Amino acid sequence: MLNMTRLADVLARRILVLDGAMGTMIQAAGLGADDFGGERYEGCNEHLNLTRPDVIRGIHAAYLDAGADVVSTNTFGCAPYVLAEYGLAERAHELCRAAAVLAREAAGDRFVVGAMGPSTRSISVTRNVTFDEVAAAYEIQAAALLAGGVDALLLETAQDTLNLKAAALGVRRAQSAARRLDVPLMVSATIEPMGTMLAGQGVEALYVSLQHLGLFSIGLNCATGPEFMTDHLRSLAAIATCWTSVYPNAGLPDEGGQYGETPQSLALKLARFVDERWVNFVGGCCGTTPEHIRAIARLVAGKPPRVPAPVEAQAVSGVEVLYPADDNRPVFVGERTNVIGSRKFKELIVADRFDDAAEIGRAQVRASAQVLDVCLANPDRDEAADMDRFMRELTRRVKVPLMIDSTDAAVLELALRHCQGKAIVNSINLEDGEERFERVAPLLRAYGAAVVVGCIDENKQQGMAVTRARKLAVAERSYELLTRKYGIPARDLIFDPLVFPVGTGDVNYIGSAVETIEGLRAIKSRLPECKTILGISNVSFGLPPAGREVLNGVFLYHCTKAGLDYAIINTERLERYPSIPEEERRLAEDLLENRGADPVAAFAAHFRDRV
Repeated sequence: MLNMTRLADVLARRILVLDGAMGTMIQAAGLGADDFGGERYEGCNEHLNLTRPDVIRGIHAAYLDAGADVVSTNTFGCAPYVLAEYGLAERAHELCRAAAVLAREAAGDRFVVGAMGPSTRSISVTRNVTFDEVAAAYEIQAAALLAGGVDALLLETAQDTLNLKAAALGVRRAQSAARRLDVPLMVSATIEPMGTMLAGQGVEALYVSLQHLGLFSIGLNCATGPEFMTDHLRSLAAIATCWTSVYPNAGLPDEGGQYGETPQSLALKLARFVDERWVNFVGGCCGTTPEHIRAIARLVAGKPPRVPAPVEAQAVSGVEVLYPADDNRPVFVGERTNVIGSRKFKELIVADRFDDAAEIGRAQVRASAQVLDVCLANPDRDEAADMDRFMRELTRRVKVPLMIDSTDAAVLELALRHCQGKAIVNSINLEDGEERFERVAPLLRAYGAAVVVGCIDENKQQGMAVTRARKLAVAERSYELLTRKYGIPARDLIFDPLVFPVGTGDVNYIGSAVETIEGLRAIKSRLPECKTILGISNVSFGLPPAGREVLNGVFLYHCTKAGLDYAIINTERLERYPSIPEEERRLAEDLLENRGADPVAAFAAHFRDRV
């Protein structure tokens, strides 16, 4: 881990200065078509790594002379499908490696970052590139940059978190192949004037979505001048456990394409970021020159660096971030985008009306669902094909985190490739021993997801844990395996103590509601880093329809008091506890606690004639 350790040691002591704009300097050099290697290559700055290496080397030298600690390779547009516009797709590796060698030669004992831009294609926005194509493109770039000797790899000017996830998978493959996992991975995103990335995420959702990558740094660049970055950088600095960076444009360009911030004015506006200790790397993007970097170097000299946040946030995300916490429990998970639980949804999927099916999800969100459970497991249909088509429609319509409900690892992976955010996988358990842990844990690590863990094990007599003691025992065993053996952070575990129907007459489930409530309480006490979830409506299965929502509402109330974090419910039909008449509450509580001679009969009789 030499590269990472060396960089981290320096960052712990001082703020590092990044270089400035490469494109601005190339434009200022007054190059013609011949310099680029002919008219067909004119405008392809990356081709200059081969045709005019002296120019690129000179730009690096100018920034280093100005005080930059870090220079970036001239590889912003080296994705093969971008180079294809110049007929250079097959030369991506050559161009990237040449750029890395040039920067390495110029930098000496200072740092070189292998820069990879966002490309001209977006999985979520333009939808003209696939997840696999992005991963493959960045694997090629990263492999070449590593071969050329960079100290770190940077995914910069990011506009789509799904592109970032795919690119990071490609980068990690290249690092593994080169046995260079010691090389840090850095990310820098672009926040547009409307306050989000082009694909919709804000900085907190972005950070949560990328927690699984173990980033060396995360930051902001491009799009605007520093003033607009203030609130976003403050938020990022508060939650990131890694280092942070900022390199804004020299303001916004005027009608003639000229940037308005002078070296002195840019440094003055960056001073707050430095003085508030929000940053570890500072530099410049479009419109900045060596003089801007010289002013920034003077600004940060002797100033203390930011100290990373001590603890990772417990959160999930879609386009928007969600922090489950004691002051907002329970998080409502909409249950109607599920072919098993909703006849209407199933009928729409069978009819191939995926757009209308996605509207059910949107309706659940309008009715207060904060997460959507998505299940397409119909044995008469192709689950993978249905999941692919449905996720394309749903992700256009909702911003909330998604819970992917499938027992098929291939379907889970397909769905996760549609999720910009940090989704939730529902679910895994020990019914077949560790088999499901082994199949799903790699997906959680690769794509970044939390996971529901059911209190079920391979015990043939009592696999589905009914008693509070069994629920806790299975949860503790699962916790130990997942955190120690499979490398899943405790913050990403959501335990399901299981809910059984109390009104069917099954003697095995008499009193099970109380066992679930107390099992939930025990898990929360013993495993405080983890969250909990319950499918609330299971408790009322088999009872008169009018009474089901009452029982669900009362059960939810008591589970919430016991510490429930997530509740899977139909948000459009939720009965709030305070609105339930006292007599109906009593009947529901008698049934849940198995009080009286025949609480099932009493409850059913009360609601039997209700419409």
